[in-house]
This record gives sequence, structure tokens and C-alpha cells, in this order.
Amino acid sequence: NNFKNLKRIRFMTSHPKDMTEDLINCYKDCEKLMPFLHLPIQSGSDKILKSMNRKHDKKYYLSVIEKLINANKDIKFSSDFIIGYPGETKKDYEDTINLIEEVGFINSYSFIFSSRPGTPAAKKKPNQILESKDRLQKLQNILENFQIKNHKIHLDKNCEVLIENKLHKQEKYFGRTHFMTPVIFESEGCKPGQLVNVKITSFNKNNLFGFHKTNNNEKAA
Repeated sequence: NNFKNLKRIRFMTSHPKDMTEDLINCYKDCEKLMPFLHLPIQSGSDKILKSMNRKHDKKYYLSVIEKLINANKDIKFSSDFIIGYPGETKKDYEDTINLIEEVGFINSYSFIFSSRPGTPAAKKKPNQILESKDRLQKLQNILENFQIKNHKIHLDKNCEVLIENKLHKQEKYFGRTHFMTPVIFESEGCKPGQLVNVKITSFNKNNLFGFHKTNNNEKAA
């Protein structure tokens, strides 16, 4: 907060076990810290988390989420999910779906388990690949619905966007909202590093789209 020219601070990701009380309180005390965190969990099943040697369970993970929301009611989350980990049952998969629906992640990454030589999981019997592919598709559809729902909130509204770069041979720019959501927008005059207000006019599952009208009061980051 003491660096006047610094407009935004992004703390991108953390292992859930590393989210200490003082770090959580930063989301309450530091105005420049963006209200977004990538908090990977991999699975919503305690059995699978233990098998992965993740050192935390679902209850602990949700307690961290709750503390962060109490520190900053506007904070939003993304996560990582692995489907088809050896030994995953239908119930384990449903536990993961239930976690996703409880938290409502605005953006996440999901994959089918891939064995790595030399790891304990490599010695375990793999799950059926077709079943894992089907589960992954259903999970990704649910994640995508949450992402689209979040994007729709911004429709026809102004968003503060930090510009990252100008698109090649176009009068369009790429930037991100407070929640790291990508924004592609038209503008007659701005530059990377600026904070600008962008009117959101449309969206797809990955991006927001809009336009920026030049304003003499725009801030440089």
C-alpha cells in the first residue's frame, strides 16, 4: 500500500495449507490486493485427497474459503481438479461435484489423471479411461456454467481493466478485471499498464468483450 504508483497486487495461488491467518487477513487490510485466489484442491473426496497425500481434507479446505470470504466478501476463487485418480469411485466423483457447486469457482483447470513414472500413484491400478473422460466432460460443463454465470454479471456494466497489451494490427486491447477475467476491448487511445473503465457488451466462456471511451482521468499503473 505504500507504493503510490502501484495500482494492483496479484497473489495468484497458494497451497491450502499455506493460507495462514496473516495471509488471509491481507485480503481484509490491503486495498490493492485483488479479490481473487487460485486455491487448488484436486478432488472433493477426502479418500482421494488422502491417497494423493495432499495433507488436507475437504472440511479444512472449505474452512479456508470461509475465512477468506469473511476477510473480503467480494473474493472469488479458481481451482484445479484431477478426474480418474486411481481408486476414484462414483461417490468420490460426486463429492468433487458437490464441492464445486458449494464454492462456485469462476475459473478452473481440470484434467484426467496421468501417471508419472516413479510416483506412488504409478503403481496403482488406473481407472477406466472412457468413464474418466465422461466424468471430466460433465465436470467441465458444470465449471463452464459457473464461469458463464460470472461473466453474465458484468454484461452492460463498466469494469475496471488493467491493460496488458495491444492486439496485433488491431485497435483492440487485452486486459484483466479485478478477478483476473480476460477482457478484449476496442479503444481509440490507451496503453499497456493503464487502468481503464471498459463497458462490457458481450462475452463467451473465456472472455469479456467491450469498448473503452477515452477519459482524461484514466490512471496509469
